Amino acid sequence: TILSLSLFVLPCVQKIQRCGLFSCSRLQTHILAVRCHLPLFWDIITTALWNDYISPSFPLLSPRISLNTLTLNVKSDKVYTRHGVPISVTGIAQMKIQGQNKQMLAAACQMFMGKSEGEIAQIALETLEGHQRAIIAHLTVEEIYRDRKKFSEEVFKVASSDLVNMGISVVSYTLKDVHDDQDYLHSLGKSRTAQVQKDARIGEAQFKRDAVIREAHAMQEKISAQYVNEIQMAKAQRDYELKKASYDIEVNTKKAESEMAYQLQVAKTKQRIEEEKMQVKVVERSQQIMLQEQEITRREKELEAKVKKPAEAERYRLEKLAEAQRAQLIMEAEAEAESIRIKGDAEAFAVEAKGRAEAEQMAKKAEAFQQYKEGAMVDMLLEQLPLMAEEISRPLAQAQKITMISSGGGEVGAAQLTGEVLDIMTRLPAAVEKLTGINISQVRRPNQRCV
Repeated sequence: TILSLSLFVLPCVQKIQRCGLFSCSRLQTHILAVRCHLPLFWDIITTALWNDYISPSFPLLSPRISLNTLTLNVKSDKVYTRHGVPISVTGIAQMKIQGQNKQMLAAACQMFMGKSEGEIAQIALETLEGHQRAIIAHLTVEEIYRDRKKFSEEVFKVASSDLVNMGISVVSYTLKDVHDDQDYLHSLGKSRTAQVQKDARIGEAQFKRDAVIREAHAMQEKISAQYVNEIQMAKAQRDYELKKASYDIEVNTKKAESEMAYQLQVAKTKQRIEEEKMQVKVVERSQQIMLQEQEITRREKELEAKVKKPAEAERYRLEKLAEAQRAQLIMEAEAEAESIRIKGDAEAFAVEAKGRAEAEQMAKKAEAFQQYKEGAMVDMLLEQLPLMAEEISRPLAQAQKITMISSGGGEVGAAQLTGEVLDIMTRLPAAVEKLTGINISQVRRPNQRCV
């Protein structure tokens, strides 16, 4: 019967909605019910929370239930706690009829059909206040005052489980105020304050004591740490000195080895240098021996040449000397360009001509010496006398100033100076005679003829 009625009613509801006969607010719900032959009961057919559903005019009853959130001020005055202390407690609760849950909505419809919003709020308030009193009676003042969250959770839990059967959902519950007329809380605060002050003084004394003890321990630990640190530093210094000494020994050993190696290398280098020097000396000595041998050969040839006439020997020597110079120039010119070789040949020829001229001159001198003997010597001495006179008079010529002092007898001035110079010149033949044994005044010169 109910199913067939639902199938009949729903199309009618939709048609009436399109016609715009009745409307419902978003925060209200219409209850569509029918009366059956059974004992009176209400059967929910459809509800509306977010959409506007239209209630037809043919149902027997079409009441409305508010879905607004209700704020309740739950106040319990002079409720005795577990220890018999009367206190007053005020709580704030938020609740509403649950429209989304069909079972809870059906229960609310059954419980509050035809009641206003105020009546529903009063029923919920009395229920909450009863649960609040019951929970206060099972707790002490200290538990309620100190742990408000626990008290609120217990009231919320108990009230929610009871009101849900009425279709009401408790959104929140908060303990707002706790007070008493016997100054129990004030005394409790004083006692707690005194206890806290006592604990604070005890804690301060203990803190000071512990601070002094900790300070002493800290000082002791500081001194111990300082001693340990000094010991560690001494050990580190000792290890450092030992390692440094070991390293110094190793470094000195390496330095000594390096210096010895350096000295050994220097000695080897010096030895090689000395060997090279000895080799140079050997070569020089060999060259000297060769030169000496050549000199001996030359002297032997020279001695052989001295058997001949002095002029021929002189000529022979000059020719050999010229030939040697020419040969030397030729050997040096071979390493140069052709122009230098031509120049060398010219110089060699000039030297040779000069040598021949000197040889002829020396030959003539030798013939003259052979013919005139002492006269030739005197002639040579006479040629050198002007040079000797020049050298004797050079100091006088270089004198810038001459001061002559006369004793009163004889010549003075330039005449005396000239006389002294002539006196020196007259002494010159005697000096030559003493040196050479030849009296140049008695020997006839080579170009003089006998009368």
